[in-house]
Parts: sequence; C-alpha cells; structure tokens
Amino acid sequence: MKISDRRHLQSIAFHDIFNMDFHQFMVLEQERTPMELAQEFGISLKDVKKLKEQLKRS
Repeated sequence: MKISDRRHLQSIAFHDIFNMDFHQFMVLEQERTPMELAQEFGISLKDVKKLKEQLKRS
C-alpha cells in the first residue's frame, strides 16, 4: 500500500473518531490556544495534544 493511501485511511479513521475537519484544525492551531481549539471542536485538551502529535508525525 502506498504511503499516501495509508495516510488517507488514517485521516478517514480520525475523522470518524473526532468527526471534525482536520484542514480547519491545522489552520486554527496556528492562531489559537489549545483550550480554544478544544472548545471550538468539542474535544478534550488531551485529544488536541494527540492530534498535534499525530500531525507532526505525518
């Protein structure tokens, strides 16, 4: 399986878990604090940290 296919499948899995737009998350993470991101997307601070770590890896 190609790397791009694998990343696509991972993004679909994350979208299903958190039910949010990750492109919007990436844009807003530059402008807002983790607390604001958690409130904006309705997720916990722990989930915000997990998403940031996952985005750094990919």
